[in-house]
Amino acid sequence: MQVTLEAVAGVFGLLIGSFVGVVVDRVPRQESIVLPPSHCVACSAPIRAYDNIPVVSYVVLRGRCRACGTRIPPRDALLELGTGVLFVLLAWRLGSAWVLPAYCLLAASAVAISAIDIEHMRIPSALVYTAAALGAPLLVLASAGTHRWSALASAGIGGAIAFAAFFTLFYAVPKGIGFGDVRFAGLCGGFLGWLGYREVIAGFLLSFIVAGVPAALLLAMHKVKRRTKIPFGPFLAAGTVITVLFGAPIIHAWASL
Repeated sequence: MQVTLEAVAGVFGLLIGSFVGVVVDRVPRQESIVLPPSHCVACSAPIRAYDNIPVVSYVVLRGRCRACGTRIPPRDALLELGTGVLFVLLAWRLGSAWVLPAYCLLAASAVAISAIDIEHMRIPSALVYTAAALGAPLLVLASAGTHRWSALASAGIGGAIAFAAFFTLFYAVPKGIGFGDVRFAGLCGGFLGWLGYREVIAGFLLSFIVAGVPAALLLAMHKVKRRTKIPFGPFLAAGTVITVLFGAPIIHAWASL
């Protein structure tokens, strides 16, 4: 059953990853994510179903549009593959069909938000609100299936604490983070809170650690300056997802220090 769950999650993740690519392309331009159907941005030719198979079609077409030959950004295939891999890891780690949908939603949202933040230096509020609106009933489903009703209260408290902490940081350190990071922190805090309060702390500590290492390296290499803006969303996403996957051993290791 576990292998089947991981296989199904992987296939579903590839399909969701394809949709994530559409979201990353269209949401920053304030375009519909439903209409028009998938098409080449260069020649507007519709993408046929057999050319829209996640990752496989990209490899078969050698990363080019069948109609006009324009190069397709490798980012699209990476989003599909990355989302698929995350779904498999979540199925392997969580092992519960009740809990998995909520955290797959979190992972897909984190991938989309990270890609947009890297490219446009902003986190669309619509994505955060949509993830919260869809995630809340999925966490209720997870609690119902696992009989962990108290986890819902922990999720609410975790989200509120994370939002308040980043809201304070937003005003204490002007231009340090954007308000999109505040909203995203609240979302991540809610999902981490469902797992436990220690996971909330670990997730945000990891976010700052993951952000600090490359920032220090770039400063040392004189690739950026101290006032250079670096998107924090991807690091917040990374810290959250790492904690969901490996939070228990990380927390145990820290407690043993």
